[in-house]
Amino acid sequence: MNFERFFPPLIHKALEVGPPGQWAPKPFSQNINLHAGYPHPNAIPIEDLMKAALNLSNKERDLPFQYEGSPSKKNLKILLKENSYIRGIHLDNQKMIVTAGSTQALDLTAKVLLHESDLVALESPTYMEAIEIFRNYTSNFISYPMDQKGLDVDFLAEDLAYRQKNRIQLPKLIYTVPTFHNPTGISMDLSRRTQLLKLAEEYDFLIVEDDAYGQLASKGELPPIKSFDKFDRVIYLSSMSKVIAPGLRIGWAVAPKKMVEAMSHFKKDADHAFSWAVTAYYLKHCDFSTHVQQVRSDYSKRLLFIKEALSKYMPTTIHWTEPSGGFFIWVHLPTIDTDKLLKKALAIGVSFIPGKHFFIDPCDGSEFLRLSFSYADEEQISKGIMFIASLLEV
Repeated sequence: MNFERFFPPLIHKALEVGPPGQWAPKPFSQNINLHAGYPHPNAIPIEDLMKAALNLSNKERDLPFQYEGSPSKKNLKILLKENSYIRGIHLDNQKMIVTAGSTQALDLTAKVLLHESDLVALESPTYMEAIEIFRNYTSNFISYPMDQKGLDVDFLAEDLAYRQKNRIQLPKLIYTVPTFHNPTGISMDLSRRTQLLKLAEEYDFLIVEDDAYGQLASKGELPPIKSFDKFDRVIYLSSMSKVIAPGLRIGWAVAPKKMVEAMSHFKKDADHAFSWAVTAYYLKHCDFSTHVQQVRSDYSKRLLFIKEALSKYMPTTIHWTEPSGGFFIWVHLPTIDTDKLLKKALAIGVSFIPGKHFFIDPCDGSEFLRLSFSYADEEQISKGIMFIASLLEV
């Protein structure tokens, strides 16, 4: 039987682009992993999480394992609101929804907002899984360039004005990772953040702000766009995946009441009751602030180390971004096809992600690659960069 005949047209269209996660290389187990945005093993507070799970189970018995969860699970939203407040986000006229990672928050955002005819604006490059999610709901995209200060908001403003003047479709939303951008590591400067918010009001679009890396600044912090959103233009997404553990699947969104109510309608009861309760217990009883400071310090050292390795081993024709936090660094290799380069790199023991996966048009990323400095040890980082550089020698 041809089962696919039961699929509606939008599903057929979504399946045409291939399965999710096809961007991930498949290295041998002994390869140096410079591709994955995983927290370093030492950055996950394993002992504290084990104690939290054990103490929670002893105290609340079966409740954390039930459908409705436990009192600790219900505390999670309160604790996440406190964390958002620290980032400068006040929930006076907003609501919060807790999700299974920020990926579910982004998927719910797209599900609630997008019709297949809607236009979505993206940074170029952008987070590859965001492209995968949005493609499930629309095939209409427009990409805007970035520079060392983040999204080129002046270019965006010119294009929006042109579109309005000529009655060309305007975007319904723009998706941005303004702080320690994935894949470039760049942060949008403050003036551009305020300008983007003004453009959203002027041209009547929404901003979906993905703040997965915002707590990982090596020095100073830029405020989220949401922190000065007076017009309900920003849907703010964040996660505990980078600062506690991705396996807990703790994400959240902060948005206007009607938006969160719609997201909740489609999310239904797809909660992770036990992991939510463990996370809440951990946040309440452990020193999360000190943990974050330690994680920041460790990643700052790794970032410095990978920059030094790139400077030491890469030819002078190769250029890279200068992040001040996050997990990633973006490398430009003129005239080199990084998809072909990956095959050679895997053969000698190192992995990265070719740039083509971060663009709507893969050809735009053929000369770029993303390196992660979060997971590998310093010795592995140095060796991995040396391996990649060796493939560039003529």
